[in-house]
Amino acid sequence: MSMAVNQAQRRMVKLLHTLAPVEGYNLTALPSVRILRSDRALTRTPVLYDPGIVIVCQGCKRGYFGDKLYVYDAQHYLAVSVPVPFDMETEATPVQPLLALYLHLDFGIAADLMLQIDRQAVDEPVQAPQSMVSSPIDADMRASVLRFLETMSRPLEAVVLGPGMLRELYFRVLTGPQGRAMREALALKGQYGRIGRALRRIHTAYADALDLAQLAREAGMSVPAFHSHFKAITQTSPMQYLKATRLHQARLLMVRQDLTAEAACYAVGYTSPSQFSREFRRQFGLTPAAEAKRMRENFAIPPAFDGAEFVSSH
Repeated sequence: MSMAVNQAQRRMVKLLHTLAPVEGYNLTALPSVRILRSDRALTRTPVLYDPGIVIVCQGCKRGYFGDKLYVYDAQHYLAVSVPVPFDMETEATPVQPLLALYLHLDFGIAADLMLQIDRQAVDEPVQAPQSMVSSPIDADMRASVLRFLETMSRPLEAVVLGPGMLRELYFRVLTGPQGRAMREALALKGQYGRIGRALRRIHTAYADALDLAQLAREAGMSVPAFHSHFKAITQTSPMQYLKATRLHQARLLMVRQDLTAEAACYAVGYTSPSQFSREFRRQFGLTPAAEAKRMRENFAIPPAFDGAEFVSSH
């Protein structure tokens, strides 16, 4: 790593230390931007990421999605185009905490940029749409991240200039090594678009009595075709995906709204508290009460994003 890159890295880490004084997700002047700090290693655990971009400046995260490993660290960022459940683990210590930017995807900004990028008809290789990509942080991306953090560290600039700097980060991702794959996914065309509509349906109506035939019908596909395309995109079956969405939402309701396990169970569509408790423990490794207590004690879980379309694990 060159001296210039080292200096930029140290500056970014110093800025993030100031912007993220507590563990968990720290709020910023921009509603769609939060800064994650973790002072401890986290063992492999189920997560559900809504669409967004994670830029790690110190520490390391590893995501296990199907048979693929996604590393996002000081040399790689992670971009998620559709909400997908996967397993994640973190490397961090109190001396060198994990410090990362989390950008909740603003589809309006992304769509406007995609329109302008595609109008230029830049010659680039065709890439299939992907739910999630891990891409190298090149010099341009690193410079944009540093400028963004410098801006966010000054309150007036954060409000006035921050949105423009955020747009620059989106541009870097959408034109990066796997930018074409991200743009194809976000465009929601063809089969990808049909599955995208089904995902939105699950996230907005997770408490309803949804079934496979209904979801396939709404996607305009046969049940076998829907099941196959859904699994190719999310690496899980539609019903398993619905279950994971309900359980992640139940955990957030217990932490954010202090609901009991029984109240959360009914709120997310379960009719049997005993079934809910069994499936919750199978998903997270702890009882609902124990997991909610762990989350409250170890993480600063912020409020949900305004107008959020998708359930997530944070």
